[in-house]
Amino acid sequence: MMICAIYARKSTEQIGVSDEDKSVRRQIEHARAYAKRKGWHVAEEYIFSDDGISGAEFVKRPGFIRLMNAVKPKSPFQVLIMSEESRLGRESIETAYTLKQLICANVRVFFYLEDRERTLDSPTEKIMLQLTNFADEMERERARVRTYDAMVPKAKAGHVTGGRVFGYDNVDIPSTVVDAQGQAKRSHVELRINEAEAEIVRKIFRLYAEGRGFTTIAKTLNAEGAPCPRPRPLTRPHGWAPSSVRVILLRRLYHGEQIWGRTKKRDKWGQLKPHRRPEENWLIVPVPQLQIVPDALWEEAQARWSQNRQFYLRSTSGRLHGRPVNGKESPYLFTGFTKCHHCGGSLYVRSHRYGTRRTYHYACTTHYQRGPEKCPESMLMPMALVDRAILEQIEEEVLQPSIIIKAIQKAVRILHDPSQQPDARREVLEKELQQLKGELARLTKAIAKGGMLETLLGAVQEREARQTEIQAELAILNRGTVAPFDAERAEEDLRGYLKDWSGLAQRHPAQARQIVRKLLPEKQRITIRHEGRGRYSFTGVAMLGRVFEGLIVGKYFGVPNGI
Repeated sequence: MMICAIYARKSTEQIGVSDEDKSVRRQIEHARAYAKRKGWHVAEEYIFSDDGISGAEFVKRPGFIRLMNAVKPKSPFQVLIMSEESRLGRESIETAYTLKQLICANVRVFFYLEDRERTLDSPTEKIMLQLTNFADEMERERARVRTYDAMVPKAKAGHVTGGRVFGYDNVDIPSTVVDAQGQAKRSHVELRINEAEAEIVRKIFRLYAEGRGFTTIAKTLNAEGAPCPRPRPLTRPHGWAPSSVRVILLRRLYHGEQIWGRTKKRDKWGQLKPHRRPEENWLIVPVPQLQIVPDALWEEAQARWSQNRQFYLRSTSGRLHGRPVNGKESPYLFTGFTKCHHCGGSLYVRSHRYGTRRTYHYACTTHYQRGPEKCPESMLMPMALVDRAILEQIEEEVLQPSIIIKAIQKAVRILHDPSQQPDARREVLEKELQQLKGELARLTKAIAKGGMLETLLGAVQEREARQTEIQAELAILNRGTVAPFDAERAEEDLRGYLKDWSGLAQRHPAQARQIVRKLLPEKQRITIRHEGRGRYSFTGVAMLGRVFEGLIVGKYFGVPNGI
């Protein structure tokens, strides 16, 4: 009997709908029934699903990633069942490549809605695949256009086009059309001022105009128990944060201007990458009936904002030192991987100077940026002590000897790859260099004939840069003979590094964070709890469900923080 897997996906997550009624659940049930009719066995561990994720996403789909990992190096199932091809994806290039990977792994792909197997045995079948993927991608583009066209009239009329905004209530406006039960259908949704929340908004503007900072305002509101925006996702700590105060101060709706189209959610490939549109493309609608902040107070707060921003830019020579966008890792090993036991908030690093010495401690972000009312945990844990304890526990519980041996053997095989040996590498580089020279000659002729200058010059610069890299590498290879690869020596060196892997991780946190990210499941964080008198416990779950936990004992001098 053939073993089969199931993959189901739905783009829009259905909030407030039971599991039994979800489209993903229905897809799985129908796929089970299809497998039963065919006489196939559905293995529970090979049921993969993604709910609320676009078909244009291929990297940020957990179920899809698990499916593709399962077929390597050898697939444990022989059949994959889906409702239709678009469930696999709605981006033609990625979808075609994914199907090729599945079929090359000897997995037969069936669609139960058509009772059809997808094969790629002939040129005709391949072109049909391209046409189907083209149709799916066109449908995604048409859906985007339909949504945009439906939202523009609502935005121009000042109606709600998104979720809730703090300071307002969403009010359903009925139409004259009734449904089958005789109930009036909703025409649209309008904003109405919520006076209790509006007063909080005005207070934020007053405090800022008086000279208070974002963090001070957030702590003041939390200490008073003031209503706050609902966190997203709901599992995050509730309460005011400096970032939410900043959003309030910059939202022009409070001054009677509704802005639509400020950001675009997805890029040209359909992937979720929000980016800001040019201001000339914004749709700005005056809504004086929704103004909460008086003109004078608004102008005063904005004047202070502009003044502070100009002062900041002068002090940094015009550079914005915000969150890095170049993918640079944090210099601290476990920030982003740890959370507070009391509130679930992230831990961050606070530093203090004691004379000529600076110390670093992990602390709860919620407590220090939102105030003790939202999280009373004031722990300050010595960073070096925490790093060392967690790394040692991971080494003991997760990095078992059998895993280490396999990892070393794999590393030696990679290092001993014949294609990377000097003679083989030199041959590959010389071929690529000759190819680049030919391309540069053709590009030069195209420029001389009056081709598109900007595009051609960009192509020339790209190839000249690569040519320089190859020439530099060839110079190193030609400088002298390279000693032959010694597998035993390489294995010995790797074992030596692993003996001190904890020390290496602390000395090179950016590289070690990449290892930690692979060891910990996505969205799983190490929970740290203050046990009192300088003692802290931690618990985490590594890949494959392996649990690790431990106790950190620091110096205790009779102060609440235990440092």
